Amino acid sequence: MRKGFCIRYHGRMLERLPSATFFPPVETALTDPNGLLAMGGDLSLERLLDAYRQGIYPWFNPGDPILWWSPDPRMVLEPQAIRVTRSLAKRLRNGGFEVRVDTAFGAVMHACAAPRETGAGTWISPAMVAAYTRLHQAGYAHSVETWHNGVLVGGLYGVALGRVFYGESMFSRMPDASKVALVRLARQLQRWGFGLIDCQMETRHLASLGARTVPRKGFTARVAELVNLPPHSGPWTFDAPD
Repeated sequence: MRKGFCIRYHGRMLERLPSATFFPPVETALTDPNGLLAMGGDLSLERLLDAYRQGIYPWFNPGDPILWWSPDPRMVLEPQAIRVTRSLAKRLRNGGFEVRVDTAFGAVMHACAAPRETGAGTWISPAMVAAYTRLHQAGYAHSVETWHNGVLVGGLYGVALGRVFYGESMFSRMPDASKVALVRLARQLQRWGFGLIDCQMETRHLASLGARTVPRKGFTARVAELVNLPPHSGPWTFDAPD
C-alpha cells in the first residue's frame, strides 16, 4: 500500500494524503486537536465514500487544506434512542410542520452554510457543497427538510452507507424545526433497520435528544458491521407520521 508524506501540525506529525484514496489508521489520529488524522487529498466521490466507510469525515475552513477527522470519543445516536420531550411531541403533532426528504438538498446545504447568530463563519465551502451534491446525485447523500406553510424552515443533511447515517449539519429558522427533522429521520431509519446515526462531535444539543459518546474503537467496529449491510434501495421517501 502506498504511503503518504508527513507534515508538522502544531508540533505533531500529520500524514499528507497521496493521490490514491488512502487513509492512515484512525488510531494514529491526534489527540490535540482531537481526531485530526490527515490532510490533503481531494473531495472526490471515491475518496469521500472510502472515508465514511472507515468513520472518517472532512472538516476544514474555506481556503485551507482539506483536513480529515476521526475523533475519540465519537457522538452517536441509535435511532431507537431518540428522546422526544413533551413539548417537542406537541410540536410534532400540532406545529404545522411538514417533513419532506430529498426535495431541496441544495437549499438545505446552503441554509446550513449561512452565518449563524454568533457571527461565526462556515466550514461548508462551495467545494463542500459541490462534493456533497455529487454524493446526493449518486444516491448517497440525503436531506431531511422541515417546511411550514410552504417555506423551508429547518432541516439536516448527511450521508447514508449500508445501515449507517452520517449526520453532517442542521439548521433551524423556527423553534424546534431541526429537531422535528431529526426525530422523523430517526424514526424512519429505525423502520429501515439502520443501527446508527453518526453525530461526530459531542454537543449538549444532541445529548438532549438521546445521543451519547462511545469510544472510537467501538464506533469503528460497529460501522464496519453496518456499512456492509444492504442499503435502503430506491429514492428516499418517509412513511406517514406516527
